[in-house]
Amino acid sequence: MNKKRIIFLITIHFICIFSFSQNIDYAKLIVQKLTSTKFQGRGYTRNGNFLAAEYISGEFKRIGLLPLQNTYYQKFTIPANTFPNDISLKINDKTLKPGIDYLVDASSPTIQGKFNLLKVLRKDLDTHEKLINIINNINDKILYIDELNKASEDKNQSKSINEYLSFLKYSSEIKCKGIIINTHEKLTWNASSEVNCRPIIILNKSIDINSISTTEITIQNKFIKNYSTQNIIGYVKGVSSPDSFLVVIAHYDHLGNMGKNTYFPGANDNASGVAMLLTLAEYFSKHPLQYSVLFISLSGEEIGLLGAKEFTEHPLIPLKNIKFLVNFDLAGTGDEGVRVVNGSIYKDKFDLLRTINSENNFLSKIDIRGEACNSDHCMFYKKGVPCFYIYTQGGIKAYHDVYDISETLPLSAFEPYSKLMIKFFESF
Repeated sequence: MNKKRIIFLITIHFICIFSFSQNIDYAKLIVQKLTSTKFQGRGYTRNGNFLAAEYISGEFKRIGLLPLQNTYYQKFTIPANTFPNDISLKINDKTLKPGIDYLVDASSPTIQGKFNLLKVLRKDLDTHEKLINIINNINDKILYIDELNKASEDKNQSKSINEYLSFLKYSSEIKCKGIIINTHEKLTWNASSEVNCRPIIILNKSIDINSISTTEITIQNKFIKNYSTQNIIGYVKGVSSPDSFLVVIAHYDHLGNMGKNTYFPGANDNASGVAMLLTLAEYFSKHPLQYSVLFISLSGEEIGLLGAKEFTEHPLIPLKNIKFLVNFDLAGTGDEGVRVVNGSIYKDKFDLLRTINSENNFLSKIDIRGEACNSDHCMFYKKGVPCFYIYTQGGIKAYHDVYDISETLPLSAFEPYSKLMIKFFESF
């Protein structure tokens, strides 16, 4: 091999390394931006959802993606129960920390005041007679259920207790002011499109049930029947078959605020997926494929896959023109590889993905999974669109909590993961 050839290959090698180091820097920047206080958890308070959409659509424009119509936005409305104002909880006059010591159930209504507690253990809910006794004594009190010393339960006991607990949470027929459940389980928040008849608080704090008697609660909810939100859509035109599409999706919404001072950053879920989408968009804008590549950053995922539902019910391209779709949700780790939902459904494409990975040694492993309606791909799959949902495995466990932050999100496999997906899309 002559000297010029060696220099050329070395140059190409370092160009590739530099290019992908830029990718990881870009990905980190996206995650930092989307998890910052400016966007307030990208939810439906303090304009966080719209500000995030403005940022992403600005990146679409900078990258050079084309809008399908005269805008990147597909507007729609959703119902959302929100908590933009005061949230506080005191047990025996001791103030607890929102997001760290407790969560307010996302369907909770407004409540304010100081209340006596009716204290029970979880095992006190294992028979119908005990349930009736609780109901007869609950008037105008907060029901405090202690699960810290959870007794062993057989399958039938657990089923009965969970059914009775559900009745106490959601039945409008009883005069319970609210429910506090103290548990060892991880605090995991969600969003809600409706309002319950009573507030529910999930507490994770070591408290002696015998030492408490009162609680002081402030929850101020705001139910928005028609919150205006948007999907963000742009594409790279295909070189020879522009009317056929490969599709990349990743939801950008998250849980927003729980009160004035607590928000959920959503680094792994799903600023990381948006980072993957934008990384692929930047690459394919410079290296167009045979087919058009459509990029959709969806809203409303956390509140019921509503952005995906909007697009599939009012598609801006014929769904039959989609050759394949990949959904990126939870793309921020990868220490233990990735898992592919619908891998067993579209086995030929799964085998292709695994072959590309084996040949290039990108990820430690690629696990297969069947169908699951656990992210936005589900709405497309129900309409007959062939698709994968791929998520990373291993690493940090932060999820739907205040600890899902950019500073601790490793993006440990992001570079090889993005290389794998580029080669996968190029194989069509």
